[in-house]
Amino acid sequence: MNLLDALYLPAAVVTAPWWARKTRGGWSERFGRIGPLPPQSPGRKRVLLHAVSVGEVNTLRALVPMLSRESDVVVSATTDTGLARARALFEPAGAEPVARVVRYPLDFSPAVERFLDAVRPDAVALVELELWPNFVARCGARGVPVCVINGRLSARSFRGYHRFRSFFAKTFGALEFAAVQDSAYAQRFVAMGVPESRVRITGSMKWDSVSLEDTAPGAKELAETLGIDPSRPLIVAGSTAELPGAAESEERLLHEACPAGVQLLCAPRRPERFDAAFETMGGTGRCVRRTAAADRTATRSNDRFLLDTIGELRAAYALADIAVIGRSFGGLHGSDPIEPIALGRPTVMGPHYANFEAIVAAFREAGALEIVEPSRLGQVLAHLLADPTRRAAMAGAGRACVRAHQGATAVHADMILHMAGARTASAERS
Repeated sequence: MNLLDALYLPAAVVTAPWWARKTRGGWSERFGRIGPLPPQSPGRKRVLLHAVSVGEVNTLRALVPMLSRESDVVVSATTDTGLARARALFEPAGAEPVARVVRYPLDFSPAVERFLDAVRPDAVALVELELWPNFVARCGARGVPVCVINGRLSARSFRGYHRFRSFFAKTFGALEFAAVQDSAYAQRFVAMGVPESRVRITGSMKWDSVSLEDTAPGAKELAETLGIDPSRPLIVAGSTAELPGAAESEERLLHEACPAGVQLLCAPRRPERFDAAFETMGGTGRCVRRTAAADRTATRSNDRFLLDTIGELRAAYALADIAVIGRSFGGLHGSDPIEPIALGRPTVMGPHYANFEAIVAAFREAGALEIVEPSRLGQVLAHLLADPTRRAAMAGAGRACVRAHQGATAVHADMILHMAGARTASAERS
């Protein structure tokens, strides 16, 4: 046990009740006991990509296939939902896995050592940030290079890290490189200790994680199972959450703001909120749950729908007349608006989006995204539903904006493969 482990122990004791409520198992894996992986392919390097939760996992959708052409890829995730999403994307049932999926360990030295013994990576790429001192140090001791990809360090997170800069500077300074989304993030990574020569502005891979299509796999089945009426407008709200500091939620806000005669589907971000969201949206008799829809007969009184599953949000967005982005009407810093906009859906978002400032700015400049205060949500939704010309203009502008920003994933893949030693100058010329 090192000094850092000793510092972690009191925090672990204090937060144990919170972890018990938030997690559904996997404790053996959290302590690094992930079991053996398939042997490494002869002549290929092994790259470990770490993504915290669903959003970060989705960012890897285009990167993993690129890397897997020239290396063995392992994807790790921290949360239960992130792990489930990674398995759905990269270890699909009945198909050859594109990557192996494992749970990321707690940052205790013994857990990290067991994890690295099992994975044996030649290089590690951390999505957005997720810098844990023990993990980075143990990789360094083994000669395994670590980088940050799609790097993001919000003003709020930067203030927290910078307060303890003397503690984190060594970890930031150990990075092989930081590929970041914009110049503001670049300045913050440098301020935290990454040498300026190792910071590169690459744009965001999130733009590449979507496809510019009119529909999505599973959308038709989802609509039929839920009993959505195709003759009536549908608003789909993704990643909804509680409103911090208030005895309300975004589901209630949307439920009350939804214009008369309009259907509403909400997809809460966290599974532990499914039951509360169901009751908020009318409960039995009005609201249909995805997991129970097959066991009941939908009626016209069912104009509220709850997506209480993981991995079907894109299919739900494909059904929408208007998409609403959750975690943006309180103090939760927003969610990613790219997916519904890439599907050609006019999209509305609340005023809180600190984690997606550059993306939101690009869409607003293009005229593809409407930012609205909670008090005006009902009015804005009604106006958009009554104005098909405006909706079509937003859809066209949004897709053009997505197309203009794509390409960062190929840059990231090249940097990672070079770092891992999986690509050489001669290989590039061939």
